Amino acid sequence: MRKRRRIVRRNTHEIDPDEVLLDASNLPSFDTHQVEGRIIAPIEKKTLLLFGFLVLGILFFFAFEAFFLQVVRGGYFKERSENNSLRQQTIFADRGVVTDRNGVPLIRNVVNTEDNFALREYETPGFSHLLGYVQYPRRDAAGFYFTTKSSGVAGVEKQFDAVLTGENGALLTETDARGNVASTGIARKPIPGKNITLSIDARVQRIFYNRIKELADRIPFSGGAGILMNVHTGEIIALASYPEFDSNVLANSSDAALIRSYQKNVHKPFLYRPVSGLYAPGSVVKPIVATAALETGIVTPETSFVSTGSISVPNPYNPNKPSVFLDWRANGVVNAARAIAVSSNIYFYIVGGGYKDQEGLGISRLIAWMKAFGLSEKTGINVPEEAQGFLPTPQWKEKTYNQPWRIGDTYYTAIGQYAVQVTPIQIIRAITAIANRGTLVTPTILKGGVGSTKTIPAKKKVFDEVVKGMKEGVRDGVARGLANPYVSVAAKTGTAQIGVLKNFHNSWVTGFFPADNPQYSFVIVMERGPSTNLVGGVSVMRNIIEDMAKETPEYFKHP
Repeated sequence: MRKRRRIVRRNTHEIDPDEVLLDASNLPSFDTHQVEGRIIAPIEKKTLLLFGFLVLGILFFFAFEAFFLQVVRGGYFKERSENNSLRQQTIFADRGVVTDRNGVPLIRNVVNTEDNFALREYETPGFSHLLGYVQYPRRDAAGFYFTTKSSGVAGVEKQFDAVLTGENGALLTETDARGNVASTGIARKPIPGKNITLSIDARVQRIFYNRIKELADRIPFSGGAGILMNVHTGEIIALASYPEFDSNVLANSSDAALIRSYQKNVHKPFLYRPVSGLYAPGSVVKPIVATAALETGIVTPETSFVSTGSISVPNPYNPNKPSVFLDWRANGVVNAARAIAVSSNIYFYIVGGGYKDQEGLGISRLIAWMKAFGLSEKTGINVPEEAQGFLPTPQWKEKTYNQPWRIGDTYYTAIGQYAVQVTPIQIIRAITAIANRGTLVTPTILKGGVGSTKTIPAKKKVFDEVVKGMKEGVRDGVARGLANPYVSVAAKTGTAQIGVLKNFHNSWVTGFFPADNPQYSFVIVMERGPSTNLVGGVSVMRNIIEDMAKETPEYFKHP
C-alpha cells in the first residue's frame, strides 16, 4: 500500500524590517490596508547616482564661489569691509567766540556750506593785528582731512589757541555690502572751544586806528601805532597798528594778489607796531631820566640850568674844535619840571652825563634806571612776538664798533637818541608807572586780568614833580595841543630823528588822564615822517580825545 506523502507548506510571508524587533508590547498600529509602515519599493540605483551628482555639483559651486571671493577678490572686499562697513567721520568743533569788553563780537563763527567746519569772521578794519587769523583744516585730493583742527597763526587766535580750540567729535556711519548707508550715530559729541572776552573797547580801537591812518596817509608817515591802557590794572583798551592786513583774506586765502601785495609792501603791514615795532624814542624818555636824577639826588626840584641853545664840551683830540651839543631851541632857565614841559635837551644832557661842576647820572646809572622802568625788556603782554628793545652800553660799543664810549654818547642816550630802541608798549608801561606813582604793571588784553607788578624805587614826591612837568607841558609847553575842554591831560612829546641824513623822524606823544587822578595812559607814535613836517603824534591824540568825547565820554568821567 502506497504511503501518503505529507505535504508541508512553507510560509512565504516576508518578515518586514520593522517586525524584527517587535514584540507583543510594541506592535505598531499601522493600517496595512492604507500601506502604512511598509516600504512599497526600493530606490533605484540610477536615482541615487543622479542625486549624488547633484549634491557634488552644489558643493563644487560653493567651493568655487568661496575661492573666488576669498582668493581672487579677497583684497577688494577686505578693503571695502574695513573702509566702508563702519566709517568714522570728524565732527569739527567750533572755536570759541572772541568779544570786546562790552560783549561786542570781534571773531564770529559762520556757517560753511562747502565744508564741515565753521569759518571765522573777523571784525575789520583796525583789528586784524590784534585778532590774527587761523589756518583751516586741510584735506588731500581725495577729500580726506589730514589736519582736523583750525589752528591760530597770529594775534589772539595764536596767543589763546589752546583755549579757543574745541575738541572734535566723531560720527560713525555703517554701510552694507553694496555701500548703502545702513545707519549713522554720534560716537563722540564735539566740545566747542571756550569764549574769550578782551579788555579792548571796539569803539576806542576804531577811533585810534582811523585817526592814525588818516594822518599817516595825509603827511605821509610810513605807519603808526597807538595804545590806551588802564593805569591800575594794565588792561589794554586800544592796541592799534597801521597799516594792517585783512584777517579774513589771510584765513580764507581768498585773494592771492592782495596777499602778494602785503608781502611786497615797504610799509610792512604784517608788523604789529605797538608790540613789535622798535623805534628811537626821543624825548618821551625824559620823564624817566628826570625821575632818576631827582631820586638819586644829583639835582633837586629847584636845581636850574640855563639853556642858551647849546653847550660845548672840550675835545681832547682837538682843543680848537669843541664838541657842540644843541638844544632844539633856547629854553632859558629850566628846572626839572620846566625842562620836561619845554623838553629842554640841555637840561637832560647835564643830568644824564654831567657838565663842568655838575654831576650827571653817568651811563651806568642811566641804563640801570631805564631798565628799572622796563626798557630793554619784554613787558609780558599776552600778545605774540613782542620785541625786547635795546639800550646801548660802553661794552656794546667797544664790541660792535671797536670804539670807546664818549660823553656825547651819554648825552644822546639821555634824550632817547643814539642807539636806544623801544617799543610803544614799553613806553606806555613806563609812563603808567609815573601816573600811578611807582607801579610797573604787566599789560594785558584780557578783561579783568591783573598781571604781575614791580615797584619803581622812587619816592612819591619825585613822581609828583615829574607829573607837574608833564601837566605844565600841556598847559603851556610842547604838548599844549592836548589842552581840551573834556579832560585834563599830562603829557610828554618826543621827536626822534632817523635816517642817514636825518631827513625823517618819529613823532611821539605819551601821557595820561585825568591829570590829577590818572585812570588811563596813552601813547602814539607816527613812524618815519618827513623831518620838515610839524604835525604828528599830538595832532592824532587831540583828534582821538575829540572823538572819544563824542562816542565814549565815560572814559573822561572820573573824579
